Amino acid sequence: MSKISTLNFSQFLLKTFFFSISIFSLVNARSIKSTHHHSIELDESLTYVWPLPAQFTSGNDTLTVDPNLTLDFTGNGGGSGGSVVVEQAFERYKKIIFKHGAKLAKSGEYFDVNRVTVIVHSDNDELQLGIDESYSLLVTKSNERSIIGGVSIEANSVYGALRGLETLSQLCKFDYGVKTVQIRKAPWFIQDKPRFAYRGLLLDTSRHYLPIEIIKQIIESMSYAKLNVLHWHIIDEESFPLEVPSYPNLWKGAYTKWERYTLEDAIEIVDFAKMRGINVMAEVDVPGHAESWGAGYPDLWPSPSCKEPLDVSKNYTFDVISGILADMRKIFPFELFHLGGDEVNTTCWTTTPHVKQWLQDHKMTAKDAYQYFVLKAQEIAISHNWTPVNWEETFNNFPSKLNPRTVVHNWLVGDVCAKAVASGFRCIYSNQGYWYLDHLDVPWEEVYYAEPLEGIKSISEQKLILGGEVCMWGETADASDVQQTIWPRAAAAAERLWSDKETTSSKNTTSTTLQRLEYFRCLLTRRGVPAAPVTNFYARRPPLGPGSCYEQ
Repeated sequence: MSKISTLNFSQFLLKTFFFSISIFSLVNARSIKSTHHHSIELDESLTYVWPLPAQFTSGNDTLTVDPNLTLDFTGNGGGSGGSVVVEQAFERYKKIIFKHGAKLAKSGEYFDVNRVTVIVHSDNDELQLGIDESYSLLVTKSNERSIIGGVSIEANSVYGALRGLETLSQLCKFDYGVKTVQIRKAPWFIQDKPRFAYRGLLLDTSRHYLPIEIIKQIIESMSYAKLNVLHWHIIDEESFPLEVPSYPNLWKGAYTKWERYTLEDAIEIVDFAKMRGINVMAEVDVPGHAESWGAGYPDLWPSPSCKEPLDVSKNYTFDVISGILADMRKIFPFELFHLGGDEVNTTCWTTTPHVKQWLQDHKMTAKDAYQYFVLKAQEIAISHNWTPVNWEETFNNFPSKLNPRTVVHNWLVGDVCAKAVASGFRCIYSNQGYWYLDHLDVPWEEVYYAEPLEGIKSISEQKLILGGEVCMWGETADASDVQQTIWPRAAAAAERLWSDKETTSSKNTTSTTLQRLEYFRCLLTRRGVPAAPVTNFYARRPPLGPGSCYEQ
């Protein structure tokens, strides 16, 4: 992907002008803001749960929550490790909810909520596309009139229960006056389910290596916004950091020997993600974006001076792809596998004598060879029981030849998903104009109001849109700034993918949506996620002056 926004000269001048204005504002803000202190009052009428639940009612009670909160896990969900998923999540959320004063509870002190009952109806804890993530959450005060007291979460799968625990954690707030965790506006009754099955974040670890710890922090933060797919763009032309036992020299393409992922690292990431209800979809981008492969196996290059795309004329190239995919199949259980297929410049094929000869012998143009390569890679992925995902160029160039199981991944232009579903393909929406996070000049509103179903009227075709994904390309993001670039704009897309369109798409609600998003950004920072201010002209910029987290 050409991941960095290209601006024409007039746009560049405009950006420079606005940047100058923002610097001017920064200088002035120091003199103005420091003399004006005012207290921020949050609008209590708003529901500060992000993403907004599908259906909910609330009341006027304030309930206190016992720091010694216990879990009561029932139903059929205890089989094959499902209860472990819920139990570990409960302990994680307990630490989040009771960061303040968990040890301050006095003996004999009364609390309205001292137990969370989780009922899960299925004992299947396999995590795949379309797993039921619905849940209902009831929060009531126990008294002599109510049979049910406290909190109950009911779900069809353990992953629905995880989403319910996240929502519960966002309802719990620490009151500094009485030093107690409270749930305001009870009783709550929430019935919730995601709008789309696929709610993704792409992470690029080729342009800059990201340490395992950072990837885990990002996965953790994804669970707070109910995202459920990490698209791991592990390798690209710049570096090949992953260990592949069948072809051990491939990771010679890493930047250094310290910027690599072992098999064990990759398994650890997949397991860590699963415990948070997040699938990991790996990507091996072929035939372009693969120059780094030749550092370990130069025969994969058409020639030492013309290194990309991979050599289409050699069976050896496809042996290596098959070996990589066989090894990766042991690590990545998710049914989708991304094969790239974008930005293929075939010049090396037409200018390298032996490849040119092969094209002539097979009566192929360079475009024919591109199609041949993509389809052969698809066959390999399908032989490993994967569903292939390809960037939209493959669909744009040879739609009728793609395997019918193919998932088309949109990134370039707006109407591709509409065309893909009209042809019977499933589609993932990632329009770069809105959902490429490395485009720092896209404000939160544009991310928020982007619509995966745009232009698709038929219900049967709408069902072919799996969902969407925000893309964190890594040219200008590494461990120092990647999370500030992801958050909070990724949360804007997360609500679009989870929440009901009717209640979140009216432009009349922009000001209240902003308040809710600013609140969620502060919630992220309280949880240790370095999310940037929401309304800066450029994403990931620091604040312009003193002020509250809730007004940035």
